[in-house]
Amino acid sequence: RDGDHYVINGHKWYTTNATDPRCRICIFMGKSDPDNADRHRQQSMILVPMDTPGVKVVRPIAVFGFYGVPDRASEVIFENVRVPAANMLLGEGRGFEIAQGRLGPGRIHHCMRLVGLAERMLERMCRRSLSRVAFGKPIAQQGVTLERIAQARILIEQARLLTLNAAHRMDTLGNKGAKADIAMIKVAAPQMACQVIDWVIQAHGGGGTNNDLGIASAYATARLLRLADGPDEVHCAQIGKLELAKYR
Repeated sequence: RDGDHYVINGHKWYTTNATDPRCRICIFMGKSDPDNADRHRQQSMILVPMDTPGVKVVRPIAVFGFYGVPDRASEVIFENVRVPAANMLLGEGRGFEIAQGRLGPGRIHHCMRLVGLAERMLERMCRRSLSRVAFGKPIAQQGVTLERIAQARILIEQARLLTLNAAHRMDTLGNKGAKADIAMIKVAAPQMACQVIDWVIQAHGGGGTNNDLGIASAYATARLLRLADGPDEVHCAQIGKLELAKYR
């Protein structure tokens, strides 16, 4: 902080929507009190107009070769950016609190979209396997294809029910009470979608890799969501600790 302003310095990759011409303002989260004994009070969020001197959008970043999957990612530099202290959200030290408030709903939103995406991809697989002939018969009649279609349906329904259960627990217990359920779906849904879409690619052969049918971009979306809002490893660690806590 410098008087009635905050001075911001940082270099950020994968900044959502920074290259979108409609983006006039960003929510910047950074460390305002790095020495605070409470590590959850070290961060703050502040509003930064994109036309503020010192804000430089360097480039859009491709995700697995795609731009805008599922949103634009960009590299942005903040160099001695001065913004009024009044732009602070809620107050200094409340950035982590704000982030946690949206992460539960944000994660379940990702999982809802992944269930829908996998459902759409399974439809493509079924239609293609009925029309594509290999070794003298439609691949829908090949045992391996039937097995994959069946397993895809099972995986989608498992993820759908796990997501619905997490939503119910969020409604009845709140985000904190449902944290294990949210973590579980955030691991399960992207892995499910990646596996289902991988089988869809196989059913289409080379045509599954060229994105004429949106399959390649669907896989890129599913794969990146194993990282967005926390990687699988972080969620698994939390799930494991919560499970062990039952026996301590």
